[in-house]
Parts: sequence; C-alpha cells; structure tokens
Amino acid sequence: MEKGELKILNKGEEEEMELQGYQFCRWRLALVGFGVLCTGGFLLLLLYWMPEWCVKSTCTHTTARDAEVVLLRSTDEFRRWFLARVRVMLAPGSNPFHSLETQTTSPPSSPSSTPLANGHTPHPSDGSPAQELIRRFSYYQPTQIRYFTFHSTKYYWNDEMQNFRVLTGLEDLEASCSTIHSEHSAGLTRNQQEYRKLFFGVNEIAVKVPSVFKLLIKEVLNPFYIFQLFSVILWSADEYYYYAVAIVFMSVISIATSLYTIKKQYVMLHDMVAAHSIVRVSVCRANNDVEEILSTDLVPGDVVVIPSNGTIMPCDAVLVSGTCIVNESMLTGESVPVTKTNLPNPVPGEREGADSAYNTEEHKRHTLFCGTDVIQTRFYTGELVKAVVVRTGFSTAKGQLVRSILYPKPTDFKLYRDAYLFLLCLVAVAGIGFIYSIVLSVMNKVPAKTIIIESLDIITITVPPALPAAMTAGIVYAQRRLKKIGIFCISPQRINICGQINLVCFDKTGTLTEDGLDLWGFQRAESGRFHQSEESASKENLVKSQFVACMATCHSLTKIDGQLSGDPLDLKMFEATGWILEEATEEETALHNRIMPTVVRPPKQLLPSQPDESAEQDMELAELSSLYEIGIVRQFPFSSALQRMSVVCRTVGEKCMDTYMKGAPEVVASLCKRETVPENFAQVLEGYTKQGFRVIALAHRRLGSKLSWHKVQNVNRDYIEANMEFLGLIIMQNKLKAETPGVLQDLSQANIRTIMVTGDNMLTAISVARDCGMIPPEDTVIIADAFPPHDGQAAKITWRYADKPSRTTRLEEISISLEHEGHVEEPKTQELYHFAMNGKSFAIIAEHFPDMLQKLVLHGTVFARMAPDQKTQLIETLQGVDYFVGMCGDGANDCGALKRAHGGISLSELEASVASPFTSRTPNISCVPSLIREGRAALITSFCVFKFMALYSIIQYISVTLLYSVLSNLGDFQFLFIDIAIILLIVFTMSLNPAWKELVSRRPPSGLISGPLLFSVLTQILICLGFQIITFLWVQKQPWYEVWQPATDVCNRSDHLNASEHNSTEKDEHNIQNFENTSLFYVSCFQYLIVAIVFSKGKPFRQPSYKNWPFVLSAVSLYFFLLFIMFYPVESIDGFLEIVCVPFEWRLKLFLIILANAAVSVLVEGMIDLQAYRCLSWLCPRKTTPKARYMHLAQELSVDPDWPPKPTTTTEAKPRPENGSAYQIIISS
Repeated sequence: MEKGELKILNKGEEEEMELQGYQFCRWRLALVGFGVLCTGGFLLLLLYWMPEWCVKSTCTHTTARDAEVVLLRSTDEFRRWFLARVRVMLAPGSNPFHSLETQTTSPPSSPSSTPLANGHTPHPSDGSPAQELIRRFSYYQPTQIRYFTFHSTKYYWNDEMQNFRVLTGLEDLEASCSTIHSEHSAGLTRNQQEYRKLFFGVNEIAVKVPSVFKLLIKEVLNPFYIFQLFSVILWSADEYYYYAVAIVFMSVISIATSLYTIKKQYVMLHDMVAAHSIVRVSVCRANNDVEEILSTDLVPGDVVVIPSNGTIMPCDAVLVSGTCIVNESMLTGESVPVTKTNLPNPVPGEREGADSAYNTEEHKRHTLFCGTDVIQTRFYTGELVKAVVVRTGFSTAKGQLVRSILYPKPTDFKLYRDAYLFLLCLVAVAGIGFIYSIVLSVMNKVPAKTIIIESLDIITITVPPALPAAMTAGIVYAQRRLKKIGIFCISPQRINICGQINLVCFDKTGTLTEDGLDLWGFQRAESGRFHQSEESASKENLVKSQFVACMATCHSLTKIDGQLSGDPLDLKMFEATGWILEEATEEETALHNRIMPTVVRPPKQLLPSQPDESAEQDMELAELSSLYEIGIVRQFPFSSALQRMSVVCRTVGEKCMDTYMKGAPEVVASLCKRETVPENFAQVLEGYTKQGFRVIALAHRRLGSKLSWHKVQNVNRDYIEANMEFLGLIIMQNKLKAETPGVLQDLSQANIRTIMVTGDNMLTAISVARDCGMIPPEDTVIIADAFPPHDGQAAKITWRYADKPSRTTRLEEISISLEHEGHVEEPKTQELYHFAMNGKSFAIIAEHFPDMLQKLVLHGTVFARMAPDQKTQLIETLQGVDYFVGMCGDGANDCGALKRAHGGISLSELEASVASPFTSRTPNISCVPSLIREGRAALITSFCVFKFMALYSIIQYISVTLLYSVLSNLGDFQFLFIDIAIILLIVFTMSLNPAWKELVSRRPPSGLISGPLLFSVLTQILICLGFQIITFLWVQKQPWYEVWQPATDVCNRSDHLNASEHNSTEKDEHNIQNFENTSLFYVSCFQYLIVAIVFSKGKPFRQPSYKNWPFVLSAVSLYFFLLFIMFYPVESIDGFLEIVCVPFEWRLKLFLIILANAAVSVLVEGMIDLQAYRCLSWLCPRKTTPKARYMHLAQELSVDPDWPPKPTTTTEAKPRPENGSAYQIIISS
C-alpha cells in the first residue's frame, strides 16, 4: 500500500483517525466462507473480534473515493481498529448550503426549477425523501453522494479535499457575524430545509436503547464467554456435568448482571437526552411566515423563535435578535443563570477587524446550547427573539457530550495491560501441561478421546472462569463506599486509576476558596490619584458619582420571579450600592418601538435632601430626584478571553450616553487614558493581591451625542471599550474554605503534588497558595513572564521573584553582580522553588519553548488567568511527563480539564455532572483524599484478587498434573467444592476491606509486572508446588499404601467398603478415588485459604483483614469444615466429595504439612514485604534512569547549573530546524 492512499480524518482533533479504502473481493469472500464452515464458525468469531483481519481477508485495497468499506485506525496511544460500510445516496446537489429554488413545492408533475446557485455538481445521501426531492428538482442530474457513519457521525466524501469530512453545521461556511445577520437571519424555504435535512439528518440525539437480545449477543460474543462455552462443552464431554452446570449458572448470573447494568445506563442516558429531543418549535420561513414544526425537522440555517416563557433548547443556535437568560447547568454544572445577547452586527465601515468568522466557542455569549434551559427572553416590538440554528443532533455541544459517554476512550492503565500479559503467561504454563498430559497419556496407551479431553482440560483449569467477575468486585465495592460519602461515579474503571494519582490540580474560586466574595472595600481614583480606601458605597456623597453608577450598572444581573439572580460577584457589588433594579415587563416592552432597558436607581433616602426649602420646592425636588435613573441600553457580557465586561447606559435627562467597564485591573488600566491611571497603580494593586484580595477595576467614558440608540445596538465592542477614564478599584475578599489547608497538608504529607489553576489574578493566586499551604512560607516563587516574537525579535521569557523576603520584588531594582550569583549557586541547588505564570505566558511558552514547558511544570504551582482550553492543555502537559493527574473544580469552566484528567472531580450539586467522571455532593476538597484512598484500596484489592486467582489456577493445575501421572484426576464435586465453596466465597469477601483511614506517602504499584509482586507470586507458587510434591511422594512411601481398589480398607471400616462397592463401576472409570487424590485434595484446599490470607493485605492502603468480618467468617468456617472432614470423616460427605478413608496418623502428617506450608508462606510473604526492594536491587542492580519522565527530568535539572533561572536572566527562543526549538539564557546587565 502506498503511503498516499492513507487518509487522515479529523486532523489535529481528539478523534483523529487514519482511513484506508477497500472493495469487496468475491473469491476472498468465498474462501472466508469456506473457512467459517470448516472451523464451525470460529473463524467468523475471530474476524468479529479483529476488524483489521476481517477487512483484509475479504477485501482488496482501493482508493478512498471508490471504497465500499473503510478501515479506520485511531492515532492515539490505543491504535484501535474500526470498520465502516460506505453507503451511497442520491441527492439533487452535493453541497447542503446551495440554494435549490422551485416555483412549486409539492406536485412532481411541475418540474420547473432554477439552476444551482454556483453550479457545483452534487454528492451523496439516501432514503425516499431524496427521491421526492429529485423528482421535484428534475432539472438537475441526481448526484451520487458517498458517506459512512461512525460513532453517530456521518462522514461525507468531498471531491475538493479528496477526503471524507464531517458536516457539523453553519460553522462549515465560516460565515462572519455580519453574514449571519444579512444572509441567514431570514429563514429557509421548505425546500431548502428538506434538502439540508438529507445531509444533516433528523435533529435528534438518538440514544437508542438496544434490545436485550442485541446486548446479549454482544456480551456473549466476548472472548472470555466463548472460552467458557468451550470449557463447558469439554467438561460435559468428560461427564463433569455438575461443574459445567455451576459454571453455566455463574456465567448466566454474570451476563444478566452485566446486561442489567448496561441496559440501565442506556435507559438513564436516553431519559437524560429525551427531555428536549422532540418539542414543537416556531420557525421563520423565507417569506416572513412563522410556522410551527417538530424540533426533529430543524436544520442548520433555520431561524427559530424563542418563546418568551422560555424553553429547553433542542439545538445549538445563535441569537440574532433579543436577549435570553439561560441556565446552563446541564453543560457546565454551574447553576447561575447566564445572560445571552444577540450576535453583534458590525456596520460596513467597521467590519475589517471586528467582523470575525462565527465560532461557537468564541461567541458562546451569543449562543444558546442544546439542552440548556432558556428561563426568559426580552424582545423588540414586532421583532421576536430569534436565533439561527447552527448545529443539530450529535454535532451540538450536548450531542458531543453524549457521544463521549456512548463511545468512551478505553482506559489506558498498566494494570489492565499487565492482566492480559499475566493471562498469556498462564496460557503458556497451560501449554506445557497440555504437552505433558499428551506425552504421558500416549506412553500409558490411553484412548485418543480421553487424551484430547484431558489435555484440553488442563487449559480450562489454568485460565480461571471467574476472573472477570472477581476483578470487578473490588471496584464495585469501592463505588458503593464512595456513594455513601457523597461521591458519584459514571466511570467505575477510573477508580483504580485514582489510586495512582500523584498530582492534583485545583481550581481556586469555589473550590479552594468560598464561592461567594465579600466586598472588603474600594479605592476610588480621580485625576490620576487614589483616594483613601473606603468601606461603604451607599453614602449620600457618593450616590451620584460615576464610581457608584459603574457598580450599579456594570453587571449581568436579572430578575427571575422577582429575585435578583446572576453572578455572585455581581450580586455582592450591586447589593453594596443599595440601589434598586427594575426590568421592563412584557406588556411595557410591547408598547415601545424598541427594547425597554433595564433601569437602576438609588432609593429615595440615599439621594441628598435640602431641609431648608419650602414644601413646594420639596415636591419639585422629589420629582427630580425620582428621575435620577440609569437605563442599561446595551451590554457586552463578561468574556473570559477578554477578562472584562462593559455596558452602555443613559442617565434620565442626559443627552449623551456613558460606557462603564469592569474587569481584570491590568486589562482595564491598559484600555484607559494614561493620565487617568494613578502612577502608583501597580504598587497599590500588588499590595492588595499579595494579601489575597480579589481586585476588580472600574472605568468610565462619556460617549458622543452622535451615537443614537440604534447605532449603539450595532456598534463594535472595541470602539466602545477604548479611551476610558480610570475610576478605581473594588476589593473583594475570597475566604479559604475551612477544610482547604488541612486537605492540602494531607496531600503534601502523602507526596502528592498540588497545583492551582485559576482564572484569577496571578498575585492573588500566589497569596491564596501561600495561605492554604500549597506554597510553604520559606519557598521562593519565580514568575515567568513570556513575550511573543515582536519586531523581528525572538520570543522571550523574563524571570522575576514574586516576593523574596530578603530582596526587593521590583525586577528593575534587582542588582546582583554575576560573581555574587555564582557564589550562591552551590547551596541554592537544594532550595525549594515554585514557578508561577499566567495563561498568556503559558500559551507563548507552549508554542515557542515546548521543551522548556515540561521543565516548568515540574515545579509550576500557580497557573493564573488560565482559559478553559489552557487548563486542558496543562493537564495534557503534566500527563506527558508521566504524572497521574487529578483535577478538582466546580464544573463551571473546568469541563475539558475534568474529562481529560485521570481522575476529575466536580464539586457540583448535580448528582452526576456529565462532564466529570466523579461528582462530589460535598462542596469542598475533602473528597479528593477520600477518592485517592478508595482508589488505592480498589487497586490493591485488584492486585490481591489477581494474585489469588493466579495462585488458585496454578495450585489446581499442579494437583491435576500430579494426578495425571497416576492416571487420576480431581472429581466433579471436588472441583465444584473448590470453585464454588472456597474460591467464589473468598474472592468476593476478600474484596470488602475498606480503605485505610489516612493517605500514606507510598503509592501502590501501577502494574502487575512489578518486581515485588512477581516475586511474591513466584515464591508462593514454588511453596505450593513443593508441599504438593512432598504430599504426593510421601503418601506413596507410607507402609499402608497400596493402589486403591473399591475393596481397600486401610481404616478398618467394613461399612465404608459396602458404600464404595455400590458405585465401584462409575468410580473406576475415572480413577478419582485413590490416596493421592484425597491427600492432594486436603492439602490444596488448605493452600487456597493460606494464599488468600497471605495475599489479603491491609495497611497501608486497606484496613486490616481482621476488620473485614465477612472474609474472616468465611475463612474460619472453611478452615473448621476442612479440619472437621479431615479428622472426623463423615461417610456421606466423603462419598459426595469422592474422598477415600486414610489412617489417622496420615491425617496428622497432612496436618503438619499444612501447618508447615502456612508458616513458610506467611514468613516468605512477610520478608518480601519488608525486604523486597533491597533483595531486588541486590539481585538486579537498578538502572540510574527512572521510569517516569518527570523523575528523569528532575534528575537532569538537579545537575543543571542554570536551573532554576535567576531573576536577572532572560530566556530567548532560538529556532533550530534540525531539532525543533531550543532556547538560550541571556544574563541581563
């Protein structure tokens, strides 16, 4: 295959895949069909499990354009294979956005139509609606359109790109904001809507709940159940009916449980999306008619009317007129209502810089997302609140979330990979036994049928049938314990991974600190100077000041059912003014020709009064004072990218309008006239932020009288937000949650790194990090300020100390000679330091210094002003250096990071935030150590269970192999007793140990293939092997020993003889009853219990086993029962278990063997626990390079004399073509 034939789908995206085209080949299909018949269907199963083999064995390679089948392979670390059938549909055009106009809509007899808008030839679609459209547009040559469906997404062939691509919606056109207003806000004709529906399909997030039969087939075709089926057939052939029935019974219960769980999840997901899947909506047609249709018929480009009483959005749509108040908690977990405004429509003269292409992420403040709840709307008279449909179905924001739940990425965890390796090792051991049993049987001239059955039987013994159920038990119990403490989990496999977490990222506001902010005070500025800080804004002398007017107007608050609602910060700020907010009612809005603005005014008692005036003047004053109202004419909502919001207002009686702005102090100051910003602005700001206050700056600008109300509605934001006058600072206090310092201390003692990722100011974040103990008081904080390439200069990073107690913090004032720097270098290698940077610097470093970024995240503790996508990028960078990353956030803007982290916990009140694998009902970070402890307990439980199951199969394998040498085997009921009474009981109770009460600094191993773990398993195998061989050989050396016959009576029990004679023929056939079988049965049964106790570890990750009473009760009961039947034989039990009577002194010897076995096992396991690492390092000297990349980097940096960078240095990017990017450190003078 030439490289050119490999196509890349979704390039650069999360779902990037390689695609190859194939055509069916008749002779290959016939050959495979013959192979399926010859193998009794097994080949078909193999091809079902291996899509790559299936395609390559039945098809020949062809171009992607002509493909009948496409073979897809993910480009991520899992490299999974998928296949999809390419289908063909006929449509009257190839581009869904072309216009197809007809004079008539229904009768096929009048085919008059106009040609395609830009003469493109059409492409693929299917179904009868296409035929109807083609008849209607018979003027066109119907076009064949090729497409395939994969993971609920349709990929269409595109001739220009020569590749398949996804049609997402209106964004495919890359239309500018003004184009959406001019070309897409009128609505579609019915024909256009039907034509687009061919491509975009039904607007529905269809979570089809599969039938039980479908789920059953899928579950039963799992390789493990096929292996069990093979085992059951084999055991039935060997007349082990009871055991076969027991395994079938277990499998049925396992399958039924699995089906119930999967079905329940599907039903839950279906119910979650069904709420808005089919509703009636009003759409505007191109001829200005408003028509009511089902939401399933919506297509991108339709214009929907948002009802005034609200609705649940059935699609993603962009507002083109009016405003909406929306609850987006379904998507973000944040229940604070958000105000959505109409998409800006720049006037032609201003379009150059402002008229960007519409993008849902960039313009999310104007976009209504599918599944979100529109609470209420505000509208113009005669012009309803309208939104243009942007995306439908699975392309919507909610559709993408549902897809990520329906088709999750496999959990890449060493434990699961190692488990498969371990099973392969067991299969290899089984292979040895398989050959051994064949050789032995041939030498003893055993019939061929018996040879085949007994050889295959060895394989079924070595791979334990109850393994999957046993492995998931620990996770299920951990999930139940987490639920009890208010942590809900939608991805149980991640619980084990949480046991490996060694770094946790925390959001600040609402996570480490209280959600609400308290107003500490404010500091006004006038004529470029700061006043003294003040506490109360509701003073008479301030009521008409621009500062208070800004506090009263610059917010996104709204009234819902008479209650003020909105961002907590805005609420606190507005409440501090004591003003009143009034919104226009629907009736009032309808009476005016334009939208009625929201009005704010101070209460009468706050307005200055003049006591000496006459009553008449008092009346006039009262009237005038009541006219002091400010109307909010236009709102530019807060944008996390811009870090500011602004409003355009008009005071009653004033001719000119005013702009008020609030936002991040650095951003606001940069937009103000320089002379209005106090000279000591930076020092004052730094003073507050270092104390951990959240600071917001306010600014004002008087607009020219030329700006009418209509012009303001279309004016560009950048024009409004310029040449402002600086008004001052609002200082908000964000208190730490009571639990925060204690939890962070626990994590620190457990050697788990903590990082703060916040959208807040850098110095505020550093201060909070110091207050909560994330950065100890004696540690240095180095701030990395990165600057992009500018005027031909390379990108550079300057380094400065945030607050070094012994030195000044101003970068320009630092004057340390180079000799002095060299002098302090030696002791400084051990000094603890932390890097801090903002989102802007992070983006520049990621782009221009990618190799530097990995070094920075090793000691990076504070990441401030981080945008949501940068938080996700940081998580990926940390994972790139082999950290197991946890993320804890309030779910608002952390969705991407919560999903990407190994363990993401959302502190949301919603029981299950779809964005996060874990959701805590406790709104503080105390859930983080709980989750890690439970993860560690579940992980250790998985190891214990796996080790126990491996030993169980090996012990049984040793017993059977030894018995084969005397042409014997274990009996049906012996197998049954071991597998059901001992193994299942022990496995499901040994998993019940709760987590240890505190986090320890040690982490559990991440995989099964680790030195101590393998050493432990191998030593126990050798011990069990040794004691079974001793038993087997010693019993044959006993003076009373003879080859057992039904008439044998070494216990002098004549009644036993009669009982045995009754079934002599049946028992002779398999030669079950003999002294070797009985002796090995007793010893092996005790061995299962010994290894269960030895492997059931407690401290430091789980509570001790003696606290797990079901396990203790099960083990003690089994010990008692086995000792009882050994020393006091009960005839009925002996008959049932096919045990023969042995002399009392041999029972005593067996008891001594068991005691010795137990003592050696416990002793050896104890020594491994204590001395494992020392022994292993002595046996195989450890390599100097550590496995984890972050450890390797830390080792490199510890000997680097230029690390950490000094505050007098600048790091410049030096592009080198041969190895990507590098940098050099320049010492500033």
